[in-house]
Amino acid sequence: MAVTRTFSIIKPDATRRNLTGAVTKMLEEAGLRVIASKRIQMTREQAEGFYGVHRERPFFNDLVTFMTSGPVVVQVLEGEDAVKRNRDIMGATNPTNAEPGTIRKELAESIEANSVHGSDSDENAKIEIDFFFKPEEIVG
Repeated sequence: MAVTRTFSIIKPDATRRNLTGAVTKMLEEAGLRVIASKRIQMTREQAEGFYGVHRERPFFNDLVTFMTSGPVVVQVLEGEDAVKRNRDIMGATNPTNAEPGTIRKELAESIEANSVHGSDSDENAKIEIDFFFKPEEIVG
């Protein structure tokens, strides 16, 4: 397997409950390495741009409002088959359907407040990383 990169967001519900360290520990224990990380307050413009693919969906405004409701931690993760590894440790979008031991099963509050976001493909990982990070900020 090749070492690749993926993008992760620790969402406002998790930062509000001071779970940044717990989430990061689970990511690291799953074999991922944090090579860039910053805590930000996402602006409405950033959230609308980032989630633009969902603009026509009925949940778009609620999603943007949620993602701007508190600080988030954006991260670049590196590891073997990083996208798949991250998605495996995140668990299903709906925490009720997530496997025990996954971030969403153990830490999420609901399907909406599910604690983390992760890229769904290598192509989207690059787009998402470039959205939030300059190359010189990635120091892995």
